[in-house]
Amino acid sequence: MGAGGVGALALDLSLALDPSLLFERAIGPPDAWQRDALRSAAPRMLWNASRQSGKSSVAACLAVHAAAFTPKTLVILCSPGLRQSAELLRKCLDVTRALGLPEPPAADSALRLELGNGSRLIALPGTESTIRGYSAPALVVVDEASRVPDDVYRATTPMLAVSGGRLVALSTPWGARGWWHAAWTSDEPWERYEVPATACPRIGADFLEQERRSMGSLAFRSEYLCEFVDTEDNVFSSEHVHAALDDSIQPLWGAA
Repeated sequence: MGAGGVGALALDLSLALDPSLLFERAIGPPDAWQRDALRSAAPRMLWNASRQSGKSSVAACLAVHAAAFTPKTLVILCSPGLRQSAELLRKCLDVTRALGLPEPPAADSALRLELGNGSRLIALPGTESTIRGYSAPALVVVDEASRVPDDVYRATTPMLAVSGGRLVALSTPWGARGWWHAAWTSDEPWERYEVPATACPRIGADFLEQERRSMGSLAFRSEYLCEFVDTEDNVFSSEHVHAALDDSIQPLWGAA
């Protein structure tokens, strides 16, 4: 590789060592949680963050940083559907362009971005069959994670067994269900970030009040306050369901 392009970018040691500087160059000054998440070396992270809190931009910078500074790196971007995956890859492409690289990416399409150093960013829809087609990624990003089915998540983690790659999942809640809720409430060693809209300096109180009135309490608490609330179509609340699963309660009749 010549002196230009990603090779020249790698000469900027401060940028290579601190992904938050990439965010600052491509997007602007990061919020405190964004800086912490970008600087973290945790192998597993959950970002339970409000709509419009900038979590997808953070993920894009993290993905581009992993690809740009480590040649022949594979980064997988997974979302519930093709459109969301393509949109996240578009954010990644915007980050590479904002860096002012003198040479364009080696290849790009709606679902694939290949840099001059041989690194690849692949956008995939959230289906088990597509996930199983790849191995040994350095980073897997799961966007809109609460909407990604459990079997897709279970197909994702084995990809990291050999590479020792990282897994970053970002979402708003979607009720107290699924692997995303289980991971958030588990004792597993995830590094967790909770970012309600009230903690985002770019979202005003007047806008939030308007959203609360128009969306209703359940949707607002989920989308903006990061709460795992029951969906409106639940017949029974999660509290009542869990209360019914109490082994300490003796049945009225003896066991058969």
